[in-house]
Formats: sequence, C-alpha cells, structure tokens
Amino acid sequence: MKGVLLVNLGSPESPTPKDVKPYLDEFLMDKYVIDVPYLLRALLVRGIILRKRPEESAHAYEKIWWDEGSPLVVLSERMQKKIQPLVDIPVALAMRYGTMTIEKGLQELHEKGVTEVLLFPLYPQYAMASTLTILVKAEEIRKKKFPQMTFTDVPAFYNKPDYIKNLADSIQKNLVGFDYDHLLFSYHGIPERHIRKTDITKSHCKIDGSCCSTPSPAHDFCYRHQCYETTRQVVKLLGLPADKYSLTFQSRLAGDKWLEPYTDVEINKMPGKGIKNLAVVTPAFVSDCLETLEEIAMRAKEDFQENGGGEFLAIPCLNDDDEWCVTVSNWIKEWQNKN
Repeated sequence: MKGVLLVNLGSPESPTPKDVKPYLDEFLMDKYVIDVPYLLRALLVRGIILRKRPEESAHAYEKIWWDEGSPLVVLSERMQKKIQPLVDIPVALAMRYGTMTIEKGLQELHEKGVTEVLLFPLYPQYAMASTLTILVKAEEIRKKKFPQMTFTDVPAFYNKPDYIKNLADSIQKNLVGFDYDHLLFSYHGIPERHIRKTDITKSHCKIDGSCCSTPSPAHDFCYRHQCYETTRQVVKLLGLPADKYSLTFQSRLAGDKWLEPYTDVEINKMPGKGIKNLAVVTPAFVSDCLETLEEIAMRAKEDFQENGGGEFLAIPCLNDDDEWCVTVSNWIKEWQNKN
C-alpha cells in the first residue's frame, strides 16, 4: 500500500526560551546545517550560540505566534488536511526538527498498512540544510524501525510548470491594488561552501556569475541555480521588466561567506535608489514561518521605512492555497499511478 509523508522544517513547542533552546540545539547541531566537525560544532552551538540565541529567538517567535500554535506547523497541517481528501492514499505530516518527528509520521503510515512511501520535503529548491537532511534522517529511521518500507523521494520542484504557475498566480493576486516600484525575491541564505559541497561535478559551481546560467548536471542539486531559475520562470510568466525585480538571500550566521546579495543590506539601500513601495516574496518557503513573518514582514519592513521607504508588502507563501494543494495532490496521483 502507498502513502505520503510531507516533511517541513519544524518549530519549538512554544515561544519560550525553555522550548526554543532544545529546538535550536537539534537544528543547529545537525551536521548538514552547520557542517563542521562535531566538537567544533558543539563548541560553537552549545558554547556560544545557545547562550543568547534562545531568548532572542523566543522573543521573535512570540511576535508571530498564533492562538493555534506555531504558524509553520498550523499552515502545514492545513495544507495536509486539504490534500488528504484529494487523494485516496494516506497523507501524513512530519517535521525535521521538534516533536512532530519523521519517525512519528512514518509510524502513522505504518499503522495504516503503508509499505511504499512518497517522501515529500516541502522545499522547492534543493539544499543540504533542508532537503538532504530530511532524506538522510528518514532513511536512518527506515533502516532501524521500518525496514519493510520503501521510499520514493520527491525531487526539488523549483522549475515544475504547475508550481511556477501557482507561485506566479499567488504573487499576482497579492499585488492587486498595490502600486509597487519593485518586487524583491528573497530566498533563505546558505554558506557558499554548501553550494560547492553539493556540486556533483566537483568543478562546475564557482559562484562566478556565469555558472548558474551555464547548463550542467550540477544544477540538479545547486540551490543557487534553482533560486535564480525559479525567479527567472516566475518573472517570465508575470512579464516583469528587468528593472522591476531583483533577487537576494536572507538569514545568515556570522563568520562564513554566505550567498549574496544580502536581503537586509539591499532593502536598506532601496529607498535611496528611488524605490518607495516595495513588495517582497519568499519562494524558498512553502509555509510562512519565523523567517517570513518576523524577519521580512516585521523587521525588514521597519528597516525599509526607517531608511525612507514607503509602503511595504510581504507576500504570503503558498501555504494552504487551494490551487497549490491541487498541484501537490496531482503530483501524488502521478506517482501513485506509475506502477
């Protein structure tokens, strides 16, 4: 019997330092997130970051927390509940970090008699710190607990025509009535080192301005290329002129060279360039979360306006958009009917 496991990032149980700390510990101690040797990672995370960060992050989570709980979890659950009636096989939901574990999701499917699982990381673009860590963790659990199960992984869907159409339609719908000067595509940042580590050719990804537009097998796993390609296809569908949009990368840790240009730096410059009304879309995320609701919709807006900007629109993620849920259900049916 077939079934589906949707997997998103995860969330602390509550917006308190007590619950944020173990969540951050699990997240930042993941060797695919901070990819340095264990002892150095432990020193960095447990010796430095976790001394101050839980309190700061808890404050940020508190600003976006909903009555029902974590927005990312609530929105993921809504999505799963909309998809389930559209297909005739079980659809479970799990998170890579936190208490809604991948093991619990697989257990739920196992109890329903599922032996073939479509493992669906909810990330449009492939990255070590998102897609790969889900696939590795799921496989570890499968070997230990569910050896009779088989997995089919959903590859990055950054360029699938129906996803691109859903994203373009969502942007267009949200821009109605907003007289914007510029549309910013802000993607989650990653260290440049991660791009080179996931380069299957070991030579293509030079991050030199041309490698992402030069065809290569490396692009199947190149986060940077996939961000640029998502943007290119959406912009083409929307018919946006080149001076009306740009692409940046948000969220970074100090000490490493991360993908540029940086969202916060670029947003702060925009009012000085005559951009008074700004719209921002965050296509690295399927569900709204801390990085979209607090970092962009609150902090970036405040910075933009403090630097002389005017109106600021944070475009929501696809979340549980009806058409997006239909798209996901169609992909599930395609897999279901393959054999």
